[in-house]
Amino acid sequence: MTTTNEAGLPRSLGARLRAVLADAQASKDLRRYYGIGLAPGAAAFTGSRFEHLAGGGDLPETADVMTAADLIAVQTLSVTVPADAALNLLEGSTGRELSALLRAIPADVDMAECGTADLETDSSADRAWRLLHAQPGIGWVTAGKLLARKRPRLLPVYDRVVRCAVGRPDAYWLTLRAALRADGGLLQSELLTVREAAGLPRSVSALRVCDVVVWMRHRNDHRNRGCLPR
Repeated sequence: MTTTNEAGLPRSLGARLRAVLADAQASKDLRRYYGIGLAPGAAAFTGSRFEHLAGGGDLPETADVMTAADLIAVQTLSVTVPADAALNLLEGSTGRELSALLRAIPADVDMAECGTADLETDSSADRAWRLLHAQPGIGWVTAGKLLARKRPRLLPVYDRVVRCAVGRPDAYWLTLRAALRADGGLLQSELLTVREAAGLPRSVSALRVCDVVVWMRHRNDHRNRGCLPR
């Protein structure tokens, strides 16, 4: 049996996400974010360019190397990589070490289809996240967004707004993977259905649909209520 929190929302991650997707507002929020059918003078959110800038971070020719376009792309999500760290990622030893790890992280597999070994502690993805997080000026949010740019189908964007909205499960990647695979992949299927209903291209991954829908739903409450870390 799924329990509920004080606001009446289901506690499990999968149930929370499915409750948000079931609302007709989910498709409307996606269209607003990506600038589909906007009134004259209205603009899409800058984050709508995150996965599409310069063809995407997972293009075969650049999937295993951090590029200047990747560093600009994360700025569309309101984070900035400091200059010293950026240069090291582009031209230094950290960039070379990251490339070696990226080569071991699948670029053509959805999180719902990957094995737990791709996401667990000390996996190449986990080591890449820790490498990025260890760089001066790169926090956990920025590290995650950089990896989501390079592996949009496998690794999610996860920031303070999303964390506040969905709770703070242990091992978020593995918990989200389990939610996507539960009930015969129902959540994954619903994410793709909402993507289609909103008229988004397949280049917007199921994970990105999930992130945007949750972020759009909670962002105003998060700002206005001053949500605190849990």
